[in-house]
Amino acid sequence: MASTFHPVLAFAFVLALMFVGALLRQRFKILQRNLVPASLVGGVIGFFLVSSGLGLGYQSADFTPIAFHAFTLSFMSLVLTSRNNGDGSKKLAMGGLWMSVIWVISLTLQAIVGLTLIRIYNQTTSDESLSDYLGMIVTHGFTQGPGQAIALGNLWENSYNVSLATDFGLIYASLGFVAAFLVGVPVARWAMERELHASQAPLDDDFETGFFSSQQPSSGQQITHPATIDSLAFHLGLLGVAYLITHGYLSLAQLVVTGTPIENIFSYNLFFFHGLMICVVIRRCLDHFGMGTLVDDETQKRITGSAVDVMVTATLVSVNFGLLMQFWAPILWVTVGVTIVTAALCLGAGYRLKRFGMERGLTSFGCCCGSTGTGILLLRILDPQLSSPVAKELAFFNIAIVFLSFHVLGVMAPILPSIPMIWTLLVYGLTTLIGGVALLKLGSVINIEANRS
Repeated sequence: MASTFHPVLAFAFVLALMFVGALLRQRFKILQRNLVPASLVGGVIGFFLVSSGLGLGYQSADFTPIAFHAFTLSFMSLVLTSRNNGDGSKKLAMGGLWMSVIWVISLTLQAIVGLTLIRIYNQTTSDESLSDYLGMIVTHGFTQGPGQAIALGNLWENSYNVSLATDFGLIYASLGFVAAFLVGVPVARWAMERELHASQAPLDDDFETGFFSSQQPSSGQQITHPATIDSLAFHLGLLGVAYLITHGYLSLAQLVVTGTPIENIFSYNLFFFHGLMICVVIRRCLDHFGMGTLVDDETQKRITGSAVDVMVTATLVSVNFGLLMQFWAPILWVTVGVTIVTAALCLGAGYRLKRFGMERGLTSFGCCCGSTGTGILLLRILDPQLSSPVAKELAFFNIAIVFLSFHVLGVMAPILPSIPMIWTLLVYGLTTLIGGVALLKLGSVINIEANRS
C-alpha cells in the first residue's frame, strides 16, 4: 500500500500549498494590496521548496500530471454549466464574441511574436540554436494555459523531436499567470483612480483578505437528497462520466486513426479538446431531455474554480528550476515581448469601446495570459459585484473560442512541426489580420448599441 501514497501525497501537497497561500493572503497587506491569488502564492512557495529539495522528496515532474488533468477538468466542468443566463440578449452575444475574437488573435499573434523573438535571440547570441517551436509554444502556455502546453509539448517532443517543448510550455504558462497580475493589477488600479470603469464600487475588505467576514454567500443548491448521495458527489460523478466517455472515445478512435495523418489529433495529449466537445454534447442532451435542472450551475462553477486553483499551483510547482536557470534569457525575452504585445492588443481594443471597454479589455488580457479564471479575477477588481455584463459574456466566450480557433487548435497545432513554416505563417498571419478587421467591425457595432442605450 505504501506505493499508492506517492501520487496522493503529491496532490495533497498542492492542496496544502493552496491552503497556506490563502492564510498568507489574509495575513499580509502586500499580498492584499496587489490582489495576489492564494493559488499563485502557494505555487511560488512550492516551486522554491521543490527546487531546494524540501518538497517531501518530490520532483517538479511529479506535479505535471496534476496540472494537466486539473486544466482538463476545469474546462470540461465549465462547459457543463448552463448557457441560459436569463439575459441572453444580442448585446451579451456581441460582447462575448468581441472577447472571443481577441482571444483568437492573441492565439496566433503570440505564436508569431514568440517565433520572431526566438529567431532574433538565435541570431544575436552565440548560444546553441533553439527550435522555432520553443518560441511558438508560448501561445499555448499563455493563451491556453498549462494543460494545453503540456499536451502539445509532449506531442511535439514525442512525434517531432522538438526537444524541451513541454518544459518550455510549462514555464511560459507559469510566467503567463505572473504577467497577468504584474500588469493587470496596476492597470486596474490606474483605471479605478481615473474612474475609467463603469462600476464605481470600491474593493471591500472581504475581497482583499480573501475571506468572507460577515455575509457568506451560498456555494450552490442541493440537487440530491443527502440520504441518497451528496450533491457535490453527484456533480463530480457527472464529470466522471464525461471523463470516462472521452477516454473511451479516444481509445476507440485510435484504433481507427493509428498510422494515418490525423493520428496526433486523436492523441491523449489533446484530451482537453475532445473532453470539452463531449461535455458540450452531454449538456445539450441534458437540456433536450428536460434534465438540465439536475445540474446546479453554482456547484459546477465551484468545481471549475477549484480545478483552476489546483492547476495554477501545480503548474508553478512543476517548473523545472534547472532548465529555467539554463535558458532564462530567451524565456524572459519571449515572455516580456509576448506580454507587451498582448497587453497592447487587449487594452488598446478595450480603450476603443465606449462602455465596459476597460472591463472587457482587462478581462481579455487575463484570459490571454492565464485562464478564464484569471480574467474573472482581474474583472472583479474593477467590478467587485460582477454587476457589468462582462461576466455573463464569458459564457458566450468559452463556447465561441472553440469554433473560432478550431482550424488552429484542432487541425494545425497538433502537427505544427511537420507543416512547412511558410504555410504556418500564412495561416496564422491571415487569422490575425482577419481577426483584426472583425474586431474593428464588432467594436463599431458595440459602440452603436451603447449610444442607443
